[in-house]
Amino acid sequence: MTKHIYLESDGKLLLVYGDGTGPAIPQSGRANLKGETEVIRLPTEEELTDFGIVWEEVRTNKFRLGQEYHTVVHGKPLIDWPGEWAWKDSVISDNAVDPVARESVYRTIHRVVSKVMILNSQDQVLLAKVSRGFFSGCWTLPGGFVDYGEHPREAAVREAMEELGISIVIDDPKGENGEPHGAGEEAFIREEIFNEDGINWISFTYRCHGDFDESEIIPKDDEIEEARWFRIPEAIDIAVSIFDIEALKRLI
Repeated sequence: MTKHIYLESDGKLLLVYGDGTGPAIPQSGRANLKGETEVIRLPTEEELTDFGIVWEEVRTNKFRLGQEYHTVVHGKPLIDWPGEWAWKDSVISDNAVDPVARESVYRTIHRVVSKVMILNSQDQVLLAKVSRGFFSGCWTLPGGFVDYGEHPREAAVREAMEELGISIVIDDPKGENGEPHGAGEEAFIREEIFNEDGINWISFTYRCHGDFDESEIIPKDDEIEEARWFRIPEAIDIAVSIFDIEALKRLI
């Protein structure tokens, strides 16, 4: 298994050329590679020693590209801001950059999801049993991925409508999405990397009130099997997502 070292400091990423010299700087928009174009890649531990860079390990990611398995050690360089290194975002549009470096940058981009705890007058919370995706067959809070350019609060409102056919209102005391309204709590925000592939998740969980009866809730055919009200302790016991569980515990 090939081992690579990923050193990033405030948007700057250390890359080297195929012969280990560097820092290497990608060229934005380079698509057609000529024969003499040298591959740009992540350095090895030995090359960092040659550069005299002191660093400390943060975490290790492992993933497969094609038939090859790779280990990428993410580290924190113990140096001043390395202005001569490449900007992290520059690896995306240069075909000379090795796929492992590109994949490693891709895995540092946060995946953002937004959820909502809908409470009724009986102090019950609404859960949905999903029929596809990560938690197929399990009970979760309504919610999903935040779209590009979308505020997490807007995403939670949209997902409630898409998944359950209900229109909810989430307090926005600071006016983040227009005129301020309500005095509800801020979102519960949680970050987690769940396994060695290194995908980084951030969850926003909101809270709102809604007395919807069964006839008003229309589960989305290809996504939600059913929706049901649960007492809060029961919802905590039946939930499977750590994001949902931690948010629900704040209701106790």
